Amino acid sequence: MAFQATKAPEWLDTIARIHTIPVKKHLKPEVTFLTYGETQALLEAITADTWTGRRDRVMFTLAVQTGLRLSEITELCLASVHLGSAPHVACTGKGRKNRTTPLTSTTASLLKVYSQERSTRPGQALFPNPHGFALSADAVQRRLSLHLARATSICPDLANKHVTVHTLRHTAAMRFLEAGIDAAVIALWLGHESQATTSIYLHADIAIKRKALERTRQPDTRAGEYQPADPLLTWLQSL
Repeated sequence: MAFQATKAPEWLDTIARIHTIPVKKHLKPEVTFLTYGETQALLEAITADTWTGRRDRVMFTLAVQTGLRLSEITELCLASVHLGSAPHVACTGKGRKNRTTPLTSTTASLLKVYSQERSTRPGQALFPNPHGFALSADAVQRRLSLHLARATSICPDLANKHVTVHTLRHTAAMRFLEAGIDAAVIALWLGHESQATTSIYLHADIAIKRKALERTRQPDTRAGEYQPADPLLTWLQSL
């Protein structure tokens, strides 16, 4: 309103009425993530008998473990990877904010082997195309779709999910949440501007809600989900 008042003061009354119109709300889509079995099926479906296959396996393993955004993955260069005593990757996320993400020993080992082969190829991009330039976002998604089609034959449950590179980011977040990691730590790990953004994961998995319910169970309450009584037995017992 303040900005509009300086540009068109004669229309303030109309502008004020426009601002009173409620904004249409849409249902937020549910977060899609992969289970441990689905993740393994995807990664194992990536053949390592070619250079592009080995590149893709490392790239998507890194995506699942770190939860990096697609733009952050494509912008990684050789200097972004640090495989010393505290292995990590450094990236520049949203808002040009620098972030370092620790690596597991498994991911670090894969990157170490990959980096040796990568050093023999042109360019500085960590995950390059055949010409040595960084893969485009569309190219990464196409590669994921290719491997996903193969993985579906191993794990049919994948056919029921719309999987994108961002799904792998959600998968990393859900692994932390399932392990009991505080939402504030997950927000810091993912580079969220606000912890409120991370709250979407709290609604994503019914199993987490069941665990929370189990922790609040009264001592005299039997564990497990509620099961309605058999109507026939109920009738017989009432005789």
